[in-house]
Amino acid sequence: MSLFRKIFGSKSERLGEELKSDDRGKYMPEIKLPIDERFTINFKANGGKFLYCENLNEIYQNLDHIIAENSWEEKKTLLLDENLEDKFKDSNLKPTRKISESTFFLTTCENLIANDGSLLISSKQIFEKKLPELPVNFIVFATTSQIVENIGEGLRGIKSKNRQKIPTNITTIKHFKSGDEKDFLSYGSSAKNLYLLLLEDL
Repeated sequence: MSLFRKIFGSKSERLGEELKSDDRGKYMPEIKLPIDERFTINFKANGGKFLYCENLNEIYQNLDHIIAENSWEEKKTLLLDENLEDKFKDSNLKPTRKISESTFFLTTCENLIANDGSLLISSKQIFEKKLPELPVNFIVFATTSQIVENIGEGLRGIKSKNRQKIPTNITTIKHFKSGDEKDFLSYGSSAKNLYLLLLEDL
């Protein structure tokens, strides 16, 4: 076999590979992006704001930037998760458990769904509250290890992690717009102005 063929393959081999996908044109090769890239592309397409962080110090710094950017320094933060409250105890937050007093909600999520850029949440994050009851402004703290391919994989993960008691109130957030920016595609859904603080942990 010639060196050229070793590097480039035969014409018939190349055409065989190129004709595997009809989606991207007749002769375009199939390209599957890594799962984290697919999530971020779909998440941004949904209107979410994404901040990638390499360590917890960057998480705290970016949280401060979000608060300053929105002039939330004197506003109260809805914090329902005691572990999260402890993690952010040194941040300049004014935590409350009352929705009526809060301007934004700081929370975690169950999973980040790559194929549609949504966030999977449950009663572990929002208890038995409905999404429309919660503040329109969300700041979500998550890690790269929480990214999964699809909702089915996320649901299986929830079940395997919580064999004793499976969380209830499982739902997804997919439309990340403030209330006045809703369009007809998100009508009837609970759109949120959402920031994602994503910590690299892989």
